Amino acid sequence: MTTGEHISHKFDEDVEEVTTSVLNMGGLVVQQIEKSVKALLAGDKEMAEEVIEDDLKVNTFDVDIDEMCNSIIVMRQPTATDLRLIMAIIKTTSDLERMGDEAKRIARQAIDISKRGAFPEQFDSIEQMSTRVIGMLNKALDAFARRDVDESFNVIQVDKKVDKDYENLVRQQITYMMEDPRKIPVAIDLLWSSRALERIGDRACNICEYVIYLVKGKDVRHVEIKELKKHL
Repeated sequence: MTTGEHISHKFDEDVEEVTTSVLNMGGLVVQQIEKSVKALLAGDKEMAEEVIEDDLKVNTFDVDIDEMCNSIIVMRQPTATDLRLIMAIIKTTSDLERMGDEAKRIARQAIDISKRGAFPEQFDSIEQMSTRVIGMLNKALDAFARRDVDESFNVIQVDKKVDKDYENLVRQQITYMMEDPRKIPVAIDLLWSSRALERIGDRACNICEYVIYLVKGKDVRHVEIKELKKHL
């Protein structure tokens, strides 16, 4: 094996290792989101506190993966294409860390609601929204693992439905608050939680945009769906 082949082989091994770490981090973030929403719907204070405590694990992944990427850049001196891959990994990790923060925010709202006493009839919309968002994130991670442009495009399309879910939920909660001022504190908590879910959906789209950039070499941030389809 020549020196060049040896370096290339080591680079591939390093990338495989860091990619596995990113997917493990993504799996943990998915669990955090699922648990935070479950705590919100059930008024489960203990589960919500677990989400807040486990955010440290997400942050540890973030730091460790960042260090691994820095080491790859220094030790392997990747070419332009390989450097694009490392940058996509770093950006994906950053978005996952922020999704973890959003899950922690939902958990805090869950604790607040558990103290006040919730109105179960208000939870249907946020449960539907969370299911859609978690599905987006799972598919985004799958697209990242397989470098799947088509799956990435499909996830980005779903974000419009999440935005619509959020708009509907906001209107619903405003109606509840107008009809019964006693529901205002809980409604505000639900609005914050739905906003957190909407942001998680946006960050799932970001991951898909990194995949498209990695595979196609096209920066599709801020590109409308119709234009994006032309690019692909």
